[in-house]
Amino acid sequence: MEKKSQSRAYFLASFVVLFWGTSATAFKIGLSHTEPVQLLFWSSLSASIILFVVLAFQKKLPLLKFTSKKEILYSLAESVLNPFLYYLVLFKAYSLLPAQVAQPLNYIWPIVLVVLAALLLKHPLRFTDIIALLFSLIGVAFISSQGNVNIFAKSNPLGVLLAVGSSVIWASFWIVNMYDKHRPEEVKLFISFALATVLTLLYMAATRDLPVFNLKALAASVYIGAFEMGITFVLWLKALNSATNTARLGNFSYLVPFVALVFVSLVLREKIVWTTLVGLIVIIGAIVFQQLFSKKDIKDEPI
Repeated sequence: MEKKSQSRAYFLASFVVLFWGTSATAFKIGLSHTEPVQLLFWSSLSASIILFVVLAFQKKLPLLKFTSKKEILYSLAESVLNPFLYYLVLFKAYSLLPAQVAQPLNYIWPIVLVVLAALLLKHPLRFTDIIALLFSLIGVAFISSQGNVNIFAKSNPLGVLLAVGSSVIWASFWIVNMYDKHRPEEVKLFISFALATVLTLLYMAATRDLPVFNLKALAASVYIGAFEMGITFVLWLKALNSATNTARLGNFSYLVPFVALVFVSLVLREKIVWTTLVGLIVIIGAIVFQQLFSKKDIKDEPI
């Protein structure tokens, strides 16, 4: 068993934050050369190849099998939710919105997760959860305004709906994945990306939008497949396995949207407006408030 080391966990998590912080910029660069479904196909294919190599290196290829009908259903549900629907919706949102708007809007998923757990799994929805949800919606309104005093003046309703909707899809995936707990995460992730690559190809064939080879788009896709979808997730798992305190390690994730804004400003040359910062701080504050004052977390129960 790997020896626990909080310092090693922090070291690995720092790379995760850095890589995930570049994702919004990579999305916009890729989308400047191709459309969302093309970016999804090549990114998903790249992630599948990378994760296959990781599994081979870890000698886990023999685990790539289904032992029950339930595992097949879980894998189908997971691949449809993430990466297929999640990234298809998220990439479309990024194509309609500035990166500084789309990225933080997608970040409300922890609050959405609690609400979905209440609606779907009959978990109690506490007063603190409702307060956190209301504040996160205020943050969404600020970010959507794109710097205008009239917060609805410059809003792109479809883009905002898609960005927020992607957080709902991600929270739904998290609920399904939570109950599929008997297989290694790397194995589940590879199967999800492999199946999603096939699903995306079928979708493209149905819409007569077959894969197009574009070198710049492909470069962005490979980067996304590696550092948004594949290698970074493996590093995060290693960080969690090394941590002596996973709660403290989880706090690193709050840094991602702020790191993302740095790259968005430096690389994409987007001027970061005050409403983005205010809205992001409100959303992060709502998530922290919810986690601090909720006395009971979502528990693993059979579906």
